[in-house]
Amino acid sequence: MTGITTTEAEDTIARRIAGDLQLNLKDVSQAVELLDAGDTIPFIARYRKEATGGITDENLRLLAEKLSQYRNLEKRRIDVLRLIKEQDGLTPEVIQAVAQAKTVSELDDLYRPFRPKKRTRASVAREKGLDPLAREILGGANLIERLAEEYINAEKGVHDGQSAIEGAKDIIAETIAEDPRTRRLLKRLIKNEGEVAVTSKKKEDPSSYEMYYNYREPLNEIKSHRMLAINRGEKEGFLHVKLCISKERALAVVAAVFAPPESSAQAAAFLQEAIRDSWKRLLFPSLERELRHELTEKAAEKALHVFKDNLKYLLMAQPVQGKRFLAIDPGLRTGSKVAVVDENGKLLQTAVIYPLPPQKETAKSAFVLKKMIEEHSVNAIAIGNGTGGRGVERFVAVMLAAQGTKLPYIIVNEAGASVYSASKLGQEEFPELDVAERSAVSIARRVQDPLSELVKIEPKSIGVGQYQHDVNQVQLQEALSGVVESCVNKVGVNLNTASPALLSYVSGVNKKVAESILQYREKHGSFQSRLELLKMPQLGPQAFKQCAGFLRLPEGEDYLDRSAVHPESYEVAETIMALLGISPDDLGREKRIPDADAAELARKLGVGEPTVADILEEFRRPGRDPREDLPSPVFQEEVLEMEDLREGMRLRGVVRNVVDFGAFIDIGVHQDGLAHISELADCYVKHPGDVLKVGDIVEVKVLTVDVKRKRISLTLRGV
Repeated sequence: MTGITTTEAEDTIARRIAGDLQLNLKDVSQAVELLDAGDTIPFIARYRKEATGGITDENLRLLAEKLSQYRNLEKRRIDVLRLIKEQDGLTPEVIQAVAQAKTVSELDDLYRPFRPKKRTRASVAREKGLDPLAREILGGANLIERLAEEYINAEKGVHDGQSAIEGAKDIIAETIAEDPRTRRLLKRLIKNEGEVAVTSKKKEDPSSYEMYYNYREPLNEIKSHRMLAINRGEKEGFLHVKLCISKERALAVVAAVFAPPESSAQAAAFLQEAIRDSWKRLLFPSLERELRHELTEKAAEKALHVFKDNLKYLLMAQPVQGKRFLAIDPGLRTGSKVAVVDENGKLLQTAVIYPLPPQKETAKSAFVLKKMIEEHSVNAIAIGNGTGGRGVERFVAVMLAAQGTKLPYIIVNEAGASVYSASKLGQEEFPELDVAERSAVSIARRVQDPLSELVKIEPKSIGVGQYQHDVNQVQLQEALSGVVESCVNKVGVNLNTASPALLSYVSGVNKKVAESILQYREKHGSFQSRLELLKMPQLGPQAFKQCAGFLRLPEGEDYLDRSAVHPESYEVAETIMALLGISPDDLGREKRIPDADAAELARKLGVGEPTVADILEEFRRPGRDPREDLPSPVFQEEVLEMEDLREGMRLRGVVRNVVDFGAFIDIGVHQDGLAHISELADCYVKHPGDVLKVGDIVEVKVLTVDVKRKRISLTLRGV
């Protein structure tokens, strides 16, 4: 209907994406082709760099999101044209306007006048034949009251000229409210000059929303976290929220569109009345709903971005390898559960101790822990930060001091541990343990290998978000799953030891295939090579292509199976070895790998330079873990209480969460301190995520301590 072919539409989409992401058009088009062919984002990012110009995993995910968004826009464009055609409204002007629309909202505004309506005041007036009179008023005609008398019709319910004029004004009001240009201009006005106004519905009730009980802020300045907080307060019945704009400014915008150049005084007066009615009854309520929805969507998008960034840095935290951990899940009445795991996370022993009230069996508890530490040669202790965590930490510190044992301990954020413990996966892993004992095992393992353990927990339960319960839960799950998938594939997975939960995030592997891999290991023993995966009927050639490079065999006989080199490139890798004169024994020994020109080798072999460069890097450092470059976890040997804190005290802390208004930092007192965005650096900070990441280790200074309200204010300025 628009004369635009599918190919032209796809070209337009590719151009828009390239412009949005500042990427090369050819690279974007190639990436779209690969996605449409069924290749996964991790596979394209790692093994198809030649085709896409090396578009990163992060940009590929944005590209995929925009591809879906723009294709949905094109689908809606076709639907709108079809629907307008069914209403016999498809003029050249309408076709052009629909073709030029850049958002679904613009398309909806164009379709609005043609949309079948419920019975309205305007539709009733049209049934009475008052459309021509409305056009006379809009045209500025003279003697409107005399003209109105021609429309008197008792059978249709038009008993006098005044009722005819009122009906005509209803038609004009609806026409104004549905006019695309008017709506566009008014939206722009409200966005630029409007305010969000918030008042209290329960002034007598104290709440966490008190700061918003009498609050105003310009629409173009309001931060996403404030918008989400206001929405929540409204939903919970504490706040009343509305948008405000100068009525006179809005009416002037409408008049500029609809007032004819020349008009009679009567027609002008009736038009003004219709404009005021349209604004109050139709236009503003509709625009307010749309703009509130738009503000909320933008705020939710920002919240998703914050959550994704925080989750990425949490999952990519440096693992603590080579240590045997004794982990404690604190508890009061039912006791604290203890678990010892070896260097590989294998459970060695569990116990229950009661060092806290009401039992307060400190001597007996200390004896149990000492015996477990000595028997299993424990290297470190991990303590959950849940209820009773502070008491358990003090008990452990006193016990170690009394025994003269210098054993480091670490406080672990146990958010989500109970979710894992009660899950089907937790029950399958440790059917003989109770829920709290499983939590203790999880606490130890999330220090040893955060990624492998945290993938077992629903991402939104990990506790590093911002108003995650106020955003679309489907979008949240999809976005966070993408982050987990990205992290898992960047690190790579041990094919012979990975859990089904970890395997299911590998490119090309779903939950069913992950379970099949586990069953294959149980039946046939460890995989001896990657090619053995092809013996599994559940994993076809396409799935093998997607996953093989990310599944590693650290103990495999073939060096290449231990690396990130994809099986499709084994022949190229072997040819490079021959050209460089190196043997399999030299691989992994960086000093034995001679310097080589990747571009020259690529030309000789007729393959892409990025592939050759990646193979050479794998020759030097097989399967390098990118987490090695990140800060190490902070272990402690002393206990601080919140009451011990003093203004001006300098401490070292770990960033636990980054949000729009600042960062929450663990300084070892079981109550995270808040460093407001204004206290993060000596220079201007646009967003906390620009200077801090989850897991960063920072030096801070205490600004204020409010023990009663459990609030700690910190600064990084001048430290």
